[in-house]
Amino acid sequence: MPDPSPVMDFLLSRRSRPAKLLAPPVPDCAELTLLLTAAARVPDHGKLEPWRFLVLGRAACLDMAGAVAARGPEAGIDPERNVKAVAAFAKAHLIVTVIASPKPSEKIPEIEQTLSAGAVCLGLVNAALACGWGANWLTGWPALDAPMQAHLGLAPQEWVAGFIHLGTAVATPPERPRPDIAALTTWRA
Repeated sequence: MPDPSPVMDFLLSRRSRPAKLLAPPVPDCAELTLLLTAAARVPDHGKLEPWRFLVLGRAACLDMAGAVAARGPEAGIDPERNVKAVAAFAKAHLIVTVIASPKPSEKIPEIEQTLSAGAVCLGLVNAALACGWGANWLTGWPALDAPMQAHLGLAPQEWVAGFIHLGTAVATPPERPRPDIAALTTWRA
């Protein structure tokens, strides 16, 4: 067996940083472009690019916090749940919204395009962590709410695959229990 690489060491120890523990500074335009370039290197059958990025700077995060605060009661969202969603945007200084944007295709099913968008989310989190930034992938009710999607300027067939919060981690979260691989794996010879 080959020696484990530093990349494998990173993957075996990676840990997202909770969005509430992220603060400025955040990646600048050049740094973020590098992270987005890395995130886009995912399986994409048919080269459809069934996703896109919407970068929310501080003012846009505050705008989203206000929109979520107003929309929550209209949508019948539990007040406590809505406060949490508002806080996620209000505290953020940089969020990359990964938008799933499926393309019509006779060869590539929509589920494969959806999985590609999810891979972009994880790729962006891992790229940010590998570069020393804090990162967290969130969704929540605003990701799938049609009026919130319209507020973000999404087309009717698009939806939010993830709100990727980026910044500087102000604390290291405790390790959490990890899956029992033996219990989750079936071997067939």
